[in-house]
Parts: sequence; C-alpha cells; structure tokens
Amino acid sequence: MAANRTGLIYDSRFLEHDTGLALVSTPVAADSVWEPQLHAASPHLVGRAYRLLGRTGVLSQLVEIPARRATVEEIERVHTPQHVRHVRDVSLAGGGEAGEFAPASPETYEVALLAAGGALAGVDAVLAGAVRNVYGLLRPPGHHATPERAMGFCFFNNVAVAARYAQDRHGLRRVAILDWDVHHGNGTQAAFYDDPSVLFISLHQEDWYPTGMGGVDQAGSGEGDGYTINVPLPAGTGNAGYLAAIERVVAPALRRFGPELIIVSAGQDPSGVDPLARMAMSASGFRAMAAMLADLSDEVCGGRLLACHEGGYSQGYAPVCTWAVVEGMSGIRTPHEDPQEPWLGAMPCATEVGPAGAAIDRVVARHGVQWVLD
Repeated sequence: MAANRTGLIYDSRFLEHDTGLALVSTPVAADSVWEPQLHAASPHLVGRAYRLLGRTGVLSQLVEIPARRATVEEIERVHTPQHVRHVRDVSLAGGGEAGEFAPASPETYEVALLAAGGALAGVDAVLAGAVRNVYGLLRPPGHHATPERAMGFCFFNNVAVAARYAQDRHGLRRVAILDWDVHHGNGTQAAFYDDPSVLFISLHQEDWYPTGMGGVDQAGSGEGDGYTINVPLPAGTGNAGYLAAIERVVAPALRRFGPELIIVSAGQDPSGVDPLARMAMSASGFRAMAAMLADLSDEVCGGRLLACHEGGYSQGYAPVCTWAVVEGMSGIRTPHEDPQEPWLGAMPCATEVGPAGAAIDRVVARHGVQWVLD
C-alpha cells in the first residue's frame, strides 16, 4: 500500500542554485598560486545523492513527489517581508552575498522558493496519508536562516516554513522538529523560541557554528520555556553517542510532547569524514538513527515524518549517509555496503558513548519534567 511507503522529493532545478567557488568571498589575483575549488555546498552533493539512490535500487521503491514553488505568503509565515525582498533583490542583481556565508546566484531566489515548496509538498503528502513518510532531498538548505537574515548557506528556513504551514493550512496544534545537522539550527530556534506549539530539539557539535549558539541553557522563553532542547555534543561523538541522545533525550521528549507531525533537519555532516565538522558518525549510525525516528513517529503521530536535507559536505561520503537515512526511514535494505564502514565502524565511539554521556546527562538534568501539556 502507498501509505506504507516512503516518498522522495527531488527536482533537478535545485542544482541551479550556484554557490560558486570556495574562494569567491576572498578574491585572489588571476595569477595567484592558490587554485580555487568548488564551494563546500556545491550542487554536486545533492546530485550525487540522487544518483546514488538510483544506482543502489532504492529510488525505484520510493514514491517520487513533485516539488512546487512556495508562495511569498507561505514564506512570510516565518520570514519578514524585508528578508524575502533582500534575497530576491540580491538574486535579481546577479547574485552576491545575501548574508553571512550565504552566496547567491541569479537563480537562488526561485530555487529557494522551490526548496521550501518541496517541504510543503512533503507535509501535504504525509498528512494526506499518501505515503508513510517523506525525505526531501532539497537544496538550498534552510536551518540557519533566521526570520530576518540569510546565513550559513541558507536563505529560507525550509523546516520552519513547513511547520507553520502544517499548523496554518492543516490545523495541527503541535509539531516537533529534530535537527541532527552537526551545526546548530539557530534559525529554527529563533523562529519558535517563545512558541510552545513547536518543540525544537537540536543535536549538534558543541559551540561549532554559529558560535555561542545551542547551549543547554538556551531552552526557550516565555510560554516557550522548555520547548527548545539543545544537545551540544563534544567533538568525536560517534554512532553510540548520537543513538544515546535519541534514546535518552529525543524519544522521551517526543512521547511527552505528543506531536502530530515530526520534521527532521537531516544534515549528514556529523559523518567521520566531513570537512566542516569534527564528529565521527558512519552511514550505519545514520541508518539506525533514521529508523529510530521512523519507529517513534509510528508510535506518537501515526508515522507522520518529514525529513528535509540540510548539510553534509564530503563529496564522496555525504551521499552515502543520505542513502543510509532513506534506507532507515523506508525500511528498505539493499545489498550494498558502505565502503567506509570497516574503519569508521571500528572506532571506539561507534559502540562506546564516551564523553557524550556527560553532555547528555546535562540535558536530561535541565529538561527532566520541565513542562506538562494542557
């Protein structure tokens, strides 16, 4: 039955957002000895992930769901009109820096609307029961984009726009967002910091990017106190530490909150070979984490789960981790094996929680039974 299958949202137009070269923000002379390279968030990452899903045989077992362009009104449920105009104007002017580490090209505004609209198409499909869950292989990512500014390769916050859409269009009262990208989801946190109707949980490398964000003490304000749960993990946290955080923090919080929809900011940059992080996960860890979330969604919200692609910057390995996430969500297991597993899986942090245990303890102590639903 279609309702037991996993949907995939992908559009080749996502690749038209051009991040340029790695040295674009620091121009060098034409005769410089420094050879430029592709930007970390180049289109190749998402394109390679889509092709890998096809080559492994997973793609043929998924329900492909077309993306659509989000309207400006849908984006402005989260972002200010001034911010939306700024991204549009930078794109129309030929591109440039739309914010901190947010290079835009002439196509970026339209592609960012399409990525956000892809997330909305995923909400519609899951809530209609057309599929069990959905993976949105979206680009550009969104979790760093605050209501007022672009930053960290992000322009519009796909998961935040999707959460508000689920509430405003479909009438949901409670939405939970889990962000496992290695960088803190500061934009998502900002969007819902005082809102008890959206539970935001972020697992991330401690004080990495943006600096100063994502501490345990950042737990929400006003009526939203306790509905932001930050789990800053030490460098070197591997599979065991992440799975322990799911078991000890994420699962109890979701059961207590009782969401009607779970949205995941799925960044595959906690991998052991990512150039922009210092964690040590392998594809098998991502597969297990995604399977746990799929099972939790079955338990608390009828399987309603939407994962939206965020970071992951290893050209060779991030697509492998994305493939593993889709396998975990869908329950599909192909005969192919991760070529990095023999050494990443042999690292002590693959099976030992280690220093991550103390970090998780601090989160449990802070949040305990902080709030009770009405």
